[in-house]
Amino acid sequence: MAEVRDTSDSLSVLAAAAAGRGPSVPELLAERRTAGAALIYEGRRISFAELDERARRVAAGLAALGVGEGDRVAVWLPNVPAYLEVFVACCHLGAICVAVNTRFRSVEVGDIVGRTGASALVFWPGFKGIDFPGILRGVDAAALGALRHIVTLGDPAGAEHIAQAETRSYDWLAGHAPLAESRGRPESPCKIFTTSGTTSGPKFVLHNQATATRHGGDVARAFGFDADDAVLLQVVPLCGVFGFAQIMGGLASGRPSVLLPAFDAAEAARLIREHRITHTNGADDMLDRLVREGEGGEAGARPFPSLRLFGYAKFNPALADVVERAEAAGITAVGVYGMSECMALFSFQPPGADSARRKLGGGIPVSPEAEVRVRDRDSGRLLPPGENGEIEIRAPSVMIGYFGNEAATRATFTEDWFLKTGDLGSLTDDGGFIYLARMGDSLRLGGFLVNPQEIETHLLTHPAVDGCQVVGVVHGDRTRAVAFVTLQPGAEATEAELIGHCEGRLARFKVPLRVLPVADFPVTQGANGVKVQRGRLREMAQAEVDRMPQGVG
Repeated sequence: MAEVRDTSDSLSVLAAAAAGRGPSVPELLAERRTAGAALIYEGRRISFAELDERARRVAAGLAALGVGEGDRVAVWLPNVPAYLEVFVACCHLGAICVAVNTRFRSVEVGDIVGRTGASALVFWPGFKGIDFPGILRGVDAAALGALRHIVTLGDPAGAEHIAQAETRSYDWLAGHAPLAESRGRPESPCKIFTTSGTTSGPKFVLHNQATATRHGGDVARAFGFDADDAVLLQVVPLCGVFGFAQIMGGLASGRPSVLLPAFDAAEAARLIREHRITHTNGADDMLDRLVREGEGGEAGARPFPSLRLFGYAKFNPALADVVERAEAAGITAVGVYGMSECMALFSFQPPGADSARRKLGGGIPVSPEAEVRVRDRDSGRLLPPGENGEIEIRAPSVMIGYFGNEAATRATFTEDWFLKTGDLGSLTDDGGFIYLARMGDSLRLGGFLVNPQEIETHLLTHPAVDGCQVVGVVHGDRTRAVAFVTLQPGAEATEAELIGHCEGRLARFKVPLRVLPVADFPVTQGANGVKVQRGRLREMAQAEVDRMPQGVG
């Protein structure tokens, strides 16, 4: 794995900066061996000592397959104990766990397994009745050239004879005597996440063990995971950085995490009540469904009295009131911020703030060592609080680089090694920041940077509008806003009526050139939730505007 061992490249610089900031993952578990349950799954409690022993057995099994330091092991599993066992096993060996979303299909799986050069793949053939072996058979054989071993959780039937790989059962892997000596170190790369780009192939974000454990400790302290009675509900997939940051916080805190393989509001509600869950995280649609699940009880009663904090990521503008509805149900919801490159749960809004603040992305960083600044891209000037620009971050949780892509790694950092997030935001006077939008999504309208959500939020006040997405297109010599809307069932509204709803209420340069009705927005299923494909919407909008007669608009 020369990409991460070359001492002349920027990966080595970033790895050196991260070294010593946290223990290795095996060292962390060793510190927690006398704690109680680490995981709760289908009613079974798995102690920290048991998790580590199982991981050592799996590590010995992987070593028997030839997996060693720097090798990649792709993990295509939901939230089950085996996911953590394989991850910790990789950390024992100094190998790298490659996260693969169970929603991914042949094109995505082939790209990730192929470009990372994974030599082993672990998956559950029967999960949710999905034909995972069939998906693998649909992958171009050339993309699986490095794949030598397939390990199946459960019945391996149908998974034999895929590419040139040998198939083994997970029971065989875990049936070995525990690995005697851990080979992983704090500076050992341990996890690859895919970026969530929707218009091009993902980059592979690489973190090391020190980054993962240090950030886990910071998350645990900041969110209160380390309280004596804390119990976490893990509903966000472990394959994404959102879920990974939460589980590392749970492991660092020494408190139990209840695993839910796939989000189901009724099951989540049952687990919260049964295990007296105190903390969980998820996308805004998960929070919305959980609040709805709690409705219908005794007036004034809290449906989930044990639940203290729900950290949520905002993806759906139509759920703008979800924080207030959660508050009415006795749930304190706070906006969070993060990305694969600096870990999820990098920051969160203060739980004691009013709902207007708590529904914003950004917040106060969980690490006292984190540095956040905002820069004007055009002038290069660092901006004071309240002025919008690109968010830049330097913190213990920042990645050690993009796997196999030295040029992209160097391009995403400043000369003094701040991460250029590509996010639009502003600093606050209390040491935090506010996330507004992706820079690629923000619009330069009338000479001003405009957050498209401002226009979306206003259009959502029209009684006929159910959902809204705003993008920018080129029209003549200017950038103009174009809105896509979904309508409430049975509702009607003309384009002229919706444009008129904006005129006189928004600055003229913010008024959409077109408002286009659609049945649904194009979306992509990410590990952290459903994301709208804004790139596809831009293409659709540009095509519509290009058909407009010259001089119109």
